[in-house]
Amino acid sequence: MKRSILVLAVLAGLATAGVQPAAAQNRYIVRTTGGLTSVLNLCLAANCQVQGSLDGAVGQTYLVTSTGNLISNLLSGTLNLVESLLGIKSIEPDQLLPIPQKPVSNIPPGLNDRTPVNYYGTLVWHGYAAQPAAQIIRLSDAQNGFNIGGSGIVAVIDTGVDTSHPVLQPVLLPGYDFTRNQPGASEWLDVPQLQNGDNDDNSDDQGPVVVQQSSVAVLDQSSVAVLDGGPYAAFGHGTMTTGLVHLVAPKSKILPLKAFTSNGTGYLSNIISAIYYAVQHQANVVNMSFDVSTSSAALSQAVSYANQNGVVLVAAAGNENTSAPVYPAALNGNVMGIASTTNWDTRSTFSNYGNTDVWIAAPGEYVISTFPGGTYASASGTSFSSPMVAGAVALMLNAKTSLNQTSASSALSHAIKLTPDLHNGRLDVYQAVSAWVNAGSNSNSCGWLCL
Repeated sequence: MKRSILVLAVLAGLATAGVQPAAAQNRYIVRTTGGLTSVLNLCLAANCQVQGSLDGAVGQTYLVTSTGNLISNLLSGTLNLVESLLGIKSIEPDQLLPIPQKPVSNIPPGLNDRTPVNYYGTLVWHGYAAQPAAQIIRLSDAQNGFNIGGSGIVAVIDTGVDTSHPVLQPVLLPGYDFTRNQPGASEWLDVPQLQNGDNDDNSDDQGPVVVQQSSVAVLDQSSVAVLDGGPYAAFGHGTMTTGLVHLVAPKSKILPLKAFTSNGTGYLSNIISAIYYAVQHQANVVNMSFDVSTSSAALSQAVSYANQNGVVLVAAAGNENTSAPVYPAALNGNVMGIASTTNWDTRSTFSNYGNTDVWIAAPGEYVISTFPGGTYASASGTSFSSPMVAGAVALMLNAKTSLNQTSASSALSHAIKLTPDLHNGRLDVYQAVSAWVNAGSNSNSCGWLCL
C-alpha cells in the first residue's frame, strides 16, 4: 500500500511540472518490466499517449506519443525514481530513418539476358539465375553438392514486395505492413498510380530497371531510374532483396515485413515490431538491409529476443565507407553484418569495413534481382549482399536443422579470405554448408565436391 501511495505521489509531482505543447506529435519507444500498466501510469503523469505494443505478447516495449518532449520532462531528477517504481527501463526517441539519392550508373550485361530458364520449378531470366554473384559464392556447388534448395522461413524487413511477381509468388507468405498496421506487405500500396492495366506481370515487354546505391544510406539503395527518385526512391528495394534470398534458397518460404515506405524512410519502432513479429511467426532467419548510426536499447532487446528464440539475424554493414559502428550490424555476436565485394573479389569502395560492422562479405555490385511488375533490376550496395547470406543460412538449415546464431556465424566464417578489413572473408556457400554439416563430427566428408 505504501508503495502504491509513493508511486501516485511521484506521478502527481511529474504531472504538476506541465508539458509545453508542440506543433507535432513526438514518438518515443518505452521499455518496461511493468507491462502496459506501468506505461499507462507513465503517460498519465507525463501527458503522453500509448499507441500500442511493439513486441506482441511479450508486453515490454511500447510506442508512445507526446506533444511535448517526454524525455526532458522526465529527466528533471525523477527518471531513476520512475524507473524503480514503474519498472521503466528506457525511453528513447523513435527515429525516422532517411535515405539519400544518387544517380544510376552502368547496366550489367546480364540484365539484358532474358532467356527463360527453369529455376526450381519457376521460369526466370538466365541473367538472374546465372549472374556472376551466384557463381562467385559457389551457389550451384552447394545446392547440387548437398541436394538442398533451402528450408524454413526467411523474414525480410524492407519496403515490402511485389506480391504478384511470378518468380516470388509461390514462396511468399502473407506478411505484414507496419507502415499501415495491416496484413499484407505489397510495395504497390505506396504507388497505386504506377500499378495499372498496362503493367502485366506476365508481359514479355517488361524491360529491366537499373538501381544503384554507393553512398551513405540507411536503407541501402538510392535511386530507381524509371521512377526518377523522389518519393519513389526506394520503390522495388524490398522486391530486390527478397529476390536475392530466393536466388540462394529457392525452396525457402519468405515472410515480407514492410517497415519502410517507397521513399526509403521507416520508423525504428516499425523495425522493432517487425523483428518481434518475425520471431512470433516462426521465422528462422531475418534479413535487415538497413542501418542506423546510433545504438538503440529497444533494438538491442529485440535482437536478443530473436537470438534467444533461435532466429538467425543478418544485416547490411552499411555503405558509408567507414569502420564506425552502424546498427544492427554492429551488435556483434547477435547479428552478422555483411559487407559488399566486387566481382573481382575486392571490397566495394562504398562498403563499410572492419570487425565492428562486418562478419563476412558477399558480392554487392551490379547484382540482378526481381523487381516489381514481373521484371528484373540491377543494383549495388550492402543491402544486396546481406540477403545472399540470409539465403545461405536457409540452405544450411536445409542441410541440417537446429541452426542458431552462434552455429550459423561459425559455419559462415569458413569463407574466402580477402583483406583483414572484411573480417572472415567473402561468402563461400559451399564451404559454409560443409562446415555446418560436419560441425561436431570428425568426418572429412563434404559432399561430392571437395575443393
